[in-house]
Amino acid sequence: MTHALTITHADDRPFQGEGLRAFFEYADLKIGAATGGAFGAHVIRAVPGEESPGAWHSHDLDFQLVYVTKGWVVFEYEGAGEHILREGSCVLQPPGIRHREVRHSDDMELIEITAPGDFPTTPEDAPT
Repeated sequence: MTHALTITHADDRPFQGEGLRAFFEYADLKIGAATGGAFGAHVIRAVPGEESPGAWHSHDLDFQLVYVTKGWVVFEYEGAGEHILREGSCVLQPPGIRHREVRHSDDMELIEITAPGDFPTTPEDAPT
């Protein structure tokens, strides 16, 4: 697999509200295009004043890493309960794990890296 050299800067990658969750904005790090879709990476930040509905879901992917760069966010994971992630926290979410974003600070910002870059998300019932 060949990857293209890709460099992005904060001032040339605008945040957009056209992502998976309406309460977040996404800035594409252009990794998908550079890897032919094998990987994806975004900076994700909270939309101030917007709250998460706390909906359970899962992703059909091979790899998902989240690293919090600012603020805090609470995720709940099937079999592991709620975890507050704050600046410097990192989580590797296993493929297919049921999870939900419970709440976050208005200044929350994180980096998400996935494989593949595009993947389906499935609404899920809460674990019992």
